Amino acid sequence: MPRRRQRHMAGSGSDGTEDSDSSAEREQTNSSESDGNIHKRQRLTRASTRLSQSSQDTPDLKRAADHDESPPLTPTGNAPSSESELDISSPNASHDESQAKDQGSRDLDKDLSHRPKRRRCHETYNFNMKCPTPGCNSLGHLTGKHERHFAVSGCPLYHNLSADECKIPTSKQSKYKEQVAEMRKGRNSGLQKEQKEKHMAHRQTHGNTREPLLENITNLVTRCLCCFLNMIKTILFGRYELDTWYHSPYPEEYARLGRLYICEFCLKYMKSQTILRRHMAKCVWKHPPGDEVYRKGSISVFEVDGKKNKIYCQNLCLLAKLFLDHKTLYYDVEPFLFYVMTEADNTGCHLVGYFSKEKNSFLNYNVSCILTMPQYMRQGFGKMLIDFSYLLSKVEEKVGSPERPLSDLGLISYRSYWKEVLLRYMYNFQGKEISIKEISQETAVNPVDIVSTLQSLQMLKYWKGKHLVLKRQDLIDEWKAKEIKRGNSNKTIDPSSLKWTPPKGT
Repeated sequence: MPRRRQRHMAGSGSDGTEDSDSSAEREQTNSSESDGNIHKRQRLTRASTRLSQSSQDTPDLKRAADHDESPPLTPTGNAPSSESELDISSPNASHDESQAKDQGSRDLDKDLSHRPKRRRCHETYNFNMKCPTPGCNSLGHLTGKHERHFAVSGCPLYHNLSADECKIPTSKQSKYKEQVAEMRKGRNSGLQKEQKEKHMAHRQTHGNTREPLLENITNLVTRCLCCFLNMIKTILFGRYELDTWYHSPYPEEYARLGRLYICEFCLKYMKSQTILRRHMAKCVWKHPPGDEVYRKGSISVFEVDGKKNKIYCQNLCLLAKLFLDHKTLYYDVEPFLFYVMTEADNTGCHLVGYFSKEKNSFLNYNVSCILTMPQYMRQGFGKMLIDFSYLLSKVEEKVGSPERPLSDLGLISYRSYWKEVLLRYMYNFQGKEISIKEISQETAVNPVDIVSTLQSLQMLKYWKGKHLVLKRQDLIDEWKAKEIKRGNSNKTIDPSSLKWTPPKGT
């Protein structure tokens, strides 16, 4: 109510005949017309007041106008609204407008003087942040493309390098570039002739306006990218740090870490070395669960039932998938038996390798999956596992064969084992006629595997409607020389040390 009275007095000062009561009644009857007149008169009154006040400070206004010629902004950063502008009907509108703007700019400067001067983000970014690596001055970058770094991922000191070394490509990076260049050169070498012609026609027709044809490679690229994103790069297993070869379906919270810590006795996986250290202080396992069915020297083999020790067998399968490409068994371990080979010392029985076997196999497979740990490869343990699987088949009085498909290393190991078995059999054979059936019954090797091995050794010929097995003395003498040079090695399976009876229907 006081605000309305002030507006009325400002508007009625020109004639002086209207009192406050009559003006209030007129405002109630003609509110739209009186409001418009009041706003116009108010603008004129304010402009004349500012003009009279600014007549004394004309030099200051000129200096302010020279100092800042741009129109002042409101606290929100926008130009003045139409309500605050002067009415164009006033005779001194242009002059009053400039004076009002100058006054508004000075008022705005006073209102915003308490605010600190804004800095750009990059002016303080490089000086406030530091690399968390102790002893690092944040200079250099691992990629060699930047002058500073602020994270461990780009710290040269954390990666045991200097800033100058990062600018020069390392031998590992040079090798990787050469490999990529070779792969790009030979990426079309595997295409068939029709596909090459199709690709050439596509390029001649469209040139660089279209992307090249991506047939037969998109699925592989997608799979590799998905596996790479959630792939464990290294594992800490006992006293060894092992680089992984393939993707394993560990839970996502563990797979995205990139590094996994695994107990070498119970095979439990953990996120950090501190958790592993606490676990090892409490873990009571020193050997795999199950029954020890073989022992000779420091080598032992334990039979673990997937139904009785489900968690251990699942962890074993997840661990094996890090080094196998063709394995598909992860969690459904109940129909399998696992034969785990260990090497004992004063701290416990350390995992060397294992193979799994179906309890009831309709195709007489004696091995479903076989693995030798990377730290024990090329030491004869792979052949020991294969020989042990055939020893079990001999006790069962069956002919065995590994389940297909075999991995690359598995196929090499089996072919080497079959070759050694056949040459040993022919070295000890004293008869005149050799039967593949007799060889199979004595060695427990499948006849198909025997025939394929004889063909690879060029010891099987077809003559006058019959298949003849040739006894190549040169290959036998070469094998015997290697046996003598090898001497009495402990990397052999002794059938007398086996304490095992075939399990009945389970």
